[in-house]
Amino acid sequence: MTEPMMILIAGPYRSGTGDDPGKMAANLARLESAALPIFEKGHVPMIGEWAALPILRGAGGGAPGSAAYDRVMHPTAHRLLAKCDGVLRLPGASQGADNDTRLARERGIPVWHSLDEIPPARD
Repeated sequence: MTEPMMILIAGPYRSGTGDDPGKMAANLARLESAALPIFEKGHVPMIGEWAALPILRGAGGGAPGSAAYDRVMHPTAHRLLAKCDGVLRLPGASQGADNDTRLARERGIPVWHSLDEIPPARD
């Protein structure tokens, strides 16, 4: 058992979608499907898009690949990663998620590839 952690859920969001909003929403739903199991283990789940999308809207929005999008999306995840205690890397090709896991490892932050690998938190 461990202290409660903030765990970044990393995986495909934009990758493989052709920037189709429906496919991006489906990818976000896949990321979000890991949130409750992480919470039930006693931790706080976090997804970069949960933080970045409201910031992007506040900046006036921006289509995937636009200057505003690029200025907000990945930098938000990197800033969040500085506050996270672990990363759950979900399957699927994603340069952003690969970069998140690389940065986590460089910073000594554990990276898990399965919910079963995440230790439960103490009560």
